[in-house]
Amino acid sequence: MSDEGDAANDAARDGGDTEESRDSGGRTALVTKAAARPQRPTGKRSRQRATDADDVDVSTDEVEDSKEDKAKKRRTAKKAKASKQPRRPGDRSANPFVFVYNYLKQVVAEMRKVIWPNRKQMLTYTSVVLAFLAFMVALVGLADFGLAKLVLLVFG
Repeated sequence: MSDEGDAANDAARDGGDTEESRDSGGRTALVTKAAARPQRPTGKRSRQRATDADDVDVSTDEVEDSKEDKAKKRRTAKKAKASKQPRRPGDRSANPFVFVYNYLKQVVAEMRKVIWPNRKQMLTYTSVVLAFLAFMVALVGLADFGLAKLVLLVFG
């Protein structure tokens, strides 16, 4: 047996091209058009644009209108940014009572989002914490006792 015969048999089983399959009308490969978009994500969140002219049917008037709209939006956004004054840390224009009220309202809203444990879960969590605490106290106590004996042994 030769390696070439084994390779030909393996290729035939996998649907590959061998001399026998070429003569007997074996499978043929189907060539498809390459994908316009990358197969893996690039990490960018920008909009993906169409690459083929066949896919997009937009008149030049619509493109010019959209460019003008985009330019107008950019100008208004720049004006809005320019009109906002950055707030200094010492500058307090808001009512302190309103600030406290809003803070407490946000605290209550966040507390409603919390998933509170039931009684059984609370007892389980508490017992685990207490057991771990007892273990750590014993470990640190033994280390302290051992080091104290070692110091007394070395320094007398």
